[in-house]
Amino acid sequence: MKSIHQYLDTVVSSINQFKTEQSDLIKQAAQIIAKQLIEGHNLYVFGSGHSHMIAEEMYARAGGLAQVKGLFASDLMLHEFPNKSSMMERLEGYGNQLLDLYPINNHDVLIIVSNSGRNSVILDLALEAKRRNIYTIGITSLKHSSQVTSRHHSGQLLKDVVDLVLDTQTPKGDAGFYLDGLDTPVGPLSSLMGILIVETLSVAIVEEALSLGVTLPVFRSSNVDGADDYNNSLFKQFHQ
Repeated sequence: MKSIHQYLDTVVSSINQFKTEQSDLIKQAAQIIAKQLIEGHNLYVFGSGHSHMIAEEMYARAGGLAQVKGLFASDLMLHEFPNKSSMMERLEGYGNQLLDLYPINNHDVLIIVSNSGRNSVILDLALEAKRRNIYTIGITSLKHSSQVTSRHHSGQLLKDVVDLVLDTQTPKGDAGFYLDGLDTPVGPLSSLMGILIVETLSVAIVEEALSLGVTLPVFRSSNVDGADDYNNSLFKQFHQ
């Protein structure tokens, strides 16, 4: 099956492109976030649909930062009903209300994940965060968003609103791998690239803090003996 090697080559090529073109942006984002975490503030993460998985990858994760907090809404996840999450993420006004449910302030940083960057919930969230002077980072596909229109009344896309953009580099429609005899592309890249981005960013944040003489709290795997007490102490400190 030649497609196995071809798809993996596509993935490796995307990773190498990201390494070459966006390492400086990761460094910039890491410096901004590390500064706020060192001062005792938080990193909030949000994504809807499959982008929710990328946001959740940073939250309560083995090897992940304890000061990451999720803006999570089950209506925007896929486990209840996929079409429902698609409808809800296009509903204007929901993002503003979601932000009101959390104690996020202008000393925190907000990461918003949306590969298309076009739906109302993420635009509401980004615009409201900007109004509150919260620093925002968008993880999105510049290729995709440059070829679609906004679904928000402002006409803006995520890349137009956030303070810093990290590009998943995925093609329009996410999947970009074609097989002979099939018109629809397969092999989406946004989840792979999104998780790569947030994990690279997490490592860079910890390294930046260490360079400043600060060790940020990091979760351990709950499947390692002795980790539960350690992790529970972090939950009590940062998530109550």
